[in-house]
Amino acid sequence: MRQSLCMTTIRIPVSGGLHIAADELGPRGAPTVILGHGGGQTRHSWDRAGHELADAGYHVINYDLLGHGDSCWEPEGDYSYQRRAADLAAIVRYAGPVFAFVGASLGGLSSMAAACHGTVPKALVLVDVVARLSEQGVERIVGFMTANPDGFASLEDAADAISAYYPDRPRPSRLDGLRKNLRLGDDGRFHWHWDPKFLTGGRDHGSIPDMLDTAEWTAHVPTLLVRGMKSDIVTDEGVSDLSARIDRLEVADIGGAGHMVAGDRNDLFNAAVIEFLERVMPATAPNPAG
Repeated sequence: MRQSLCMTTIRIPVSGGLHIAADELGPRGAPTVILGHGGGQTRHSWDRAGHELADAGYHVINYDLLGHGDSCWEPEGDYSYQRRAADLAAIVRYAGPVFAFVGASLGGLSSMAAACHGTVPKALVLVDVVARLSEQGVERIVGFMTANPDGFASLEDAADAISAYYPDRPRPSRLDGLRKNLRLGDDGRFHWHWDPKFLTGGRDHGSIPDMLDTAEWTAHVPTLLVRGMKSDIVTDEGVSDLSARIDRLEVADIGGAGHMVAGDRNDLFNAAVIEFLERVMPATAPNPAG
């Protein structure tokens, strides 16, 4: 494996005078992999994946979705799919013409929306997300995300809340990684590192199934769905529905993983994604001499 190039944190301008924060890795000029995290997460959920993709020869843009992490918050609370599609179009203008989207949950929905709005990738990886999600699973996630509006007195309290929500994942002995997903407020309490308006803004997000039904890219873009077999978000019915909408869909089932596939089984996740991308969007052109 190659040694990945240095990581640089950048800010990409998007509409409204706002900026998207991102980590850039790997060689400029190589095909780009744009990593989009799930709702309520930050780009740090992709830290290891970003380095392994760069080691494989890809140019990587690992970004915080608007309203998350170090990216700007949208003043009017416009976190619609149309807005997120426009943000991805701006990232692509920076990244270059040959690119793939890798999106988990909200990042995957945003990637599909961007493709439907004309920013069509060379390849698409959807991480535990389909067009028709389990309503019960979504309600459970939203319940967790809205359960502590006043924040936490300590990192330990936040870790306890995560462990209660996700008891199958071992509670970390060190909380340094968790700190990246929290911000210390003026009230002296720790709050999740995202704008609450992205859940409560009331904007019309539009329908991903309706977008897919009228899109042309679904007939030709190679797409990989990486599903956590313990997920309560993606059901067999949701996979069948997506397969009927996207012609070149492949499915990689990751045993022992829930909705947070990359966090639960990072080794298997990274291997599946890199193997897929090397087939459909190689980092370097094949050597004619073999």
